[in-house]
Amino acid sequence: MHRGDGLPHHEIGDQLHRIADELTDRFQGVFSAQTVRRFVAETYDLLDAGATVRTHLAALTARFARQRLTDLGRLTGLTTVTVPQVLFVCVHNVGRSQMAAALLEHHAFGKVAVRSAGSNPLGVIPNTIVDALGELGIPLTRGYPKPLTDEVVRAADVVVTMGCGDACPVYPGKRYLDWQVADPVDAPMETVRVIRDDIDRRVRGLITDLRD
Repeated sequence: MHRGDGLPHHEIGDQLHRIADELTDRFQGVFSAQTVRRFVAETYDLLDAGATVRTHLAALTARFARQRLTDLGRLTGLTTVTVPQVLFVCVHNVGRSQMAAALLEHHAFGKVAVRSAGSNPLGVIPNTIVDALGELGIPLTRGYPKPLTDEVVRAADVVVTMGCGDACPVYPGKRYLDWQVADPVDAPMETVRVIRDDIDRRVRGLITDLRD
């Protein structure tokens, strides 16, 4: 593990052990403690590799490891699947895919499971993107860049790529969409609004397709 967030080695180790213990309890009867510990350690390293701010790295590790284990349970049939799952992928997972995921969560009212990831996750979500979504009453306070992992692709029913080329692995039986959407990162606010509205129209259309 890199464990480079400035905390003493033993403190970071203690935090990861607590996370593993909590997730072991959460997934009791689904995954072994060994599997959970492995996922927590791997998740920390994945996030640490692309992190520019490490202040909340342990908390993000807990959230992302829980999501990854949920997806692993979904694709292996160990947990109950009740709604379709959509994965949005862009390059850094700080722009297009974050906007799309937030918009889908907002419009789907819990009837779709939503994921987002980056083929090369890096940086932080720009304030213009947060503000543009805030204008629609959609908070993006919990968004953070996440790497593209195998289980999140395999657990998805629909994979939407947004400017990441062929970085996303292709599995049979899944629906793949490629949305040609401009990159809002570093764009002026008026441009970000146009991109937001473009993604919003596409998301609403996707919801209609999922209902059919």
